[in-house]
Amino acid sequence: MKILIISDGKAGHLNQSLAFAKLKNYEYDIIILKNKFRFLTYIFDFFGLYINLFSLHIQGNYKAVVSTGSSTYYATKYLSKTLNIKSIALMLPRGFRYSNFDYIIAQSHDNPPKCHNIIEIPINLSTSEPKGYIQKAHTKSIGIILGGDNKIFKMCKNTIQKQLDDIFQNYPNHLKYITTSRRTPQEIENLLESYSFDYKLIYSQNPHINPIADFLEVCEELFISIDSTSMLSEAKANSEASLHIIELESKKRDTKYHQIAHNISKISGKFDYSPYLDKINL
Repeated sequence: MKILIISDGKAGHLNQSLAFAKLKNYEYDIIILKNKFRFLTYIFDFFGLYINLFSLHIQGNYKAVVSTGSSTYYATKYLSKTLNIKSIALMLPRGFRYSNFDYIIAQSHDNPPKCHNIIEIPINLSTSEPKGYIQKAHTKSIGIILGGDNKIFKMCKNTIQKQLDDIFQNYPNHLKYITTSRRTPQEIENLLESYSFDYKLIYSQNPHINPIADFLEVCEELFISIDSTSMLSEAKANSEASLHIIELESKKRDTKYHQIAHNISKISGKFDYSPYLDKINL
C-alpha cells in the first residue's frame, strides 16, 4: 500500500510524515511543495473551493495523501478530492476546516476539539534509526541531549553545569555520552570541554553527524533539555531508557513545551502508537 507525502521542505514536518508511513508500514512517494499562495489557501478552503493552485500533476496509485504543516494542507485536500483518496493531516491544521479531512492526527498540547475525524495523540510521531556512531557496551550508559535557547527558554551556564555535576556525582560508573544542537549557546559548548565524556558531539563542529538515535538505542538513562520537544517525543517513542527532563529558565509558563513535557512524564515505558494509528483505515 502506497501513500503520497506532501512536504513543505521543513525537516521536522517531513520527519513526522515519514514516521507515519513507517509506523503504518506504507510505501510512499514525496513531493516538495513551494506555497506562494498561502493566504489564498485559507480563503479558498473557507469557501470550499479546491483548484490546482500549485500546478500539481500526480500519477500513481495512492491510497492517501499525507502532509504536515500549514503550507501543505490545501494541496492535500485538493489532491484528495481530485484523486478520490483519503486525506490525512498530521498536526492540527489551524485556520483550515477540519471537517473535510478524512483523518487528523493532532497532538494533545494543541488542545484539539473533539471531532469524529480527529485522533488526539500525546506526543509527536517519531521513528528512530541508529547510525552506528556508538555501540552497546557492557557498562551502563547515559545519554545527554542539549537543545538551547528559543522564544520560551534560555539555556544558562549555571543550570547546565549543575545538571552535569549532579550526573557525574550520581552516576560515577556509567559511560556518559552528550550531544548539542544548532541552538546550543557557545558558552555551553565551551563548558562541556571541562568534563570528561566517553562520547561528545559538538554540533557547531560536526553539524552533519547526529548520534541521537544511537543514544536511544544503547543508553539506560537519558537527560534531555525541555526545549527539545521533538527529541523528547523521539526518546519516549523509541527507547526503554529512563527519561529525565532538564528544566531551563522559562519566560512563560504553561506553554506547549511544558505540556509536552508533562504528557511525556506521565507515560510509563516506551510509547505505543498502535492504539492511535490503528484507527486509520485506508
